[in-house]
Amino acid sequence: MSTLPARRVMQQVAEAIPRELQREIIIVGSLAAAYHFFGQDSGGEITTKDVDGMLSPNAHAIRNGRAIAERLFEAGWTLKKDPKWRTLGDASTPLDELPILRMHPPGNTDWVLELAAAPPAGSSAPKVFERVSTTHGDFTLYSFRFLALAEEDPLESDFGIFYARPEMMALANLLHHPRIGPEFIPGTEEKRSNKDLGRVLALAWLASARERDALEEWHPRWLAALQSRFRTEWAELALRAGDGLRLLVEDNHKLDFDEATRLSNLSLLKGLDLGATHLRATARRVLGDALRPLEAAARTKSVA
Repeated sequence: MSTLPARRVMQQVAEAIPRELQREIIIVGSLAAAYHFFGQDSGGEITTKDVDGMLSPNAHAIRNGRAIAERLFEAGWTLKKDPKWRTLGDASTPLDELPILRMHPPGNTDWVLELAAAPPAGSSAPKVFERVSTTHGDFTLYSFRFLALAEEDPLESDFGIFYARPEMMALANLLHHPRIGPEFIPGTEEKRSNKDLGRVLALAWLASARERDALEEWHPRWLAALQSRFRTEWAELALRAGDGLRLLVEDNHKLDFDEATRLSNLSLLKGLDLGATHLRATARRVLGDALRPLEAAARTKSVA
């Protein structure tokens, strides 16, 4: 993975998005986290190859996805080559066979901007695909259900583009992984759940390093976001949000925890060399300071 300056990449992405659409895209994932914690440091870096942009709201995603793609092509951005998609899609290409919009900035193949969409309102599907037709071919925008949380009170960068709050990305990852799944990150033998649950711990460690009591402020925001986005099932989701993390810290998942630690030290925690002991302590704080009050609120609702 490439090491990139977080602030400069955020600026480059913002400048590439048509100004009239800047407020309808939210940066999520590694860049959002790195910019939040290191973006005011000109030397602050991000270790990644993918920059993830979520088009929001879903009702505008197809229109805006088309407009942004056309603007990027005009500005010299190029599609990332992928053996899965040797030819461009067209109107006859089935939706599940369309390429994802993943584009390199002009003259630079160190990283790609990958466009996704906010999930449709009320959808219970884990993942949804929608077609985007451009003059350069047809593509697909995908959306993950729990990334709806990234739309909750996003933060604004110095360049006018929004990015997701760390605590909302953490909650989305927790909900997406209620167990230690067998799925591997493509091209590796590393578990996706270990990487994403490790990301929760990395976000929590960085937040606590900046502000000692930061995790105590997470659960009120989590509660409000769940009640806003999942009105009829927020209590059920709150009660299972910690399931995957609790499994990860169990003794019989030591190898998974070690992998989560290693992957975290290769990305957001790069250069800090935190051991499993540090991240286990962080896990205890997440469970105690953020998840336990959230679960208590859900149980109160269930009893009522």
